[in-house]
Amino acid sequence: MIRIVSVSPGKELGKFIDFPHDLYEGDPNYVPELFIAQKDMLTPGNHPFYDHSRAQLFMTYKGDRATGRIAAILNENHNAFTGHKDGFFGFFECIDDQETADLLLKAASEWLVAQGADTVLGPVNLSTNDTCGLLVEGFDLPPMAMMPYNPPYYEKLLLGNRLVKKTDLLAYEINVSESNDRSVRLLDALQNRLKRSGIVIRQVNMKDFAGEVKKIREVYNTAWDKNLGFVPMTDKEFDYLAKDLKMILDPKFCLVAEKDGKLVGFALGIPDINQILIKIKRGRLLPTGIFKLLLNKKKITRIRVLTLGVIEGYRKMGIEACLYGSIIKNTYGTKVTGGECSWMLEDNYLMNHAIEEINGELYKRYRLYERKL
Repeated sequence: MIRIVSVSPGKELGKFIDFPHDLYEGDPNYVPELFIAQKDMLTPGNHPFYDHSRAQLFMTYKGDRATGRIAAILNENHNAFTGHKDGFFGFFECIDDQETADLLLKAASEWLVAQGADTVLGPVNLSTNDTCGLLVEGFDLPPMAMMPYNPPYYEKLLLGNRLVKKTDLLAYEINVSESNDRSVRLLDALQNRLKRSGIVIRQVNMKDFAGEVKKIREVYNTAWDKNLGFVPMTDKEFDYLAKDLKMILDPKFCLVAEKDGKLVGFALGIPDINQILIKIKRGRLLPTGIFKLLLNKKKITRIRVLTLGVIEGYRKMGIEACLYGSIIKNTYGTKVTGGECSWMLEDNYLMNHAIEEINGELYKRYRLYERKL
């Protein structure tokens, strides 16, 4: 008999976080999340998401054996921004058993209905500013930094629960040696043209990181406001993310476009820290994981361009091409051999075409699902 339990802080939360390690045992592409980061993310009071929203965690058991987990998430900022009454599910992990999956999704749905939601969407791990989507194509390689991973059978479990496709999120692979270097060859001409309009492309100033973060936050919350699922990040949420990213940031791949001291666009590429995390057993930094992290950072060979945007009024001027070209050029002479641009909405034809123009290859596809409650 399957039983379901609500998860509280403490020992049960530890079981919730650790469940995937046993589920994916033997899977060479599984990357364990850092325990300390997951605990912070799932503990109200530790993460700024809970300043405005809430979540409830559930786990299923057969006897004493854990068989699944899920989080029911009510993002009040999302609903205020969109005018919807959406609920989300996330942190979904489950054995290959429809009854278990249905019980998890039923518990999440009932909790969301009690909170006033009329639709459930997911998987989303807190918000679309965090990891989201179900991997449906591209199971042969480990995920890049801050991207999800799951077995192929998860799609069957969600469809079996009457969830339907909402949209697809695309990931493009770029190999430096095979990329179209046209954007690099034209870089000087493009930058000179932008300079005549008072626009310069530069690396983020790490000595004034707090000031840079404030400017980038304004661009981020403006440039993406029409994207499906987008929710502006609060100051605390953006600062929380920036603090984490600062530990792995390489300014060569974090670029801004500036006009008269005002940021009008930026691109952020981060080292694929998953190349190290995949070797850290059960996501524990102690006693040896922290040494693997510190000693191997310089050996990372791929980056993930996780965001690139330009505010309205400055698009189609060549800024996007300059940002992409500058990132590619800045890989020359380094250990970086390529990377990933992700995620892109499937109907973002302008940006998807721009990536394809530099020989980006669609190699992973993630999907968001929904169902009326």
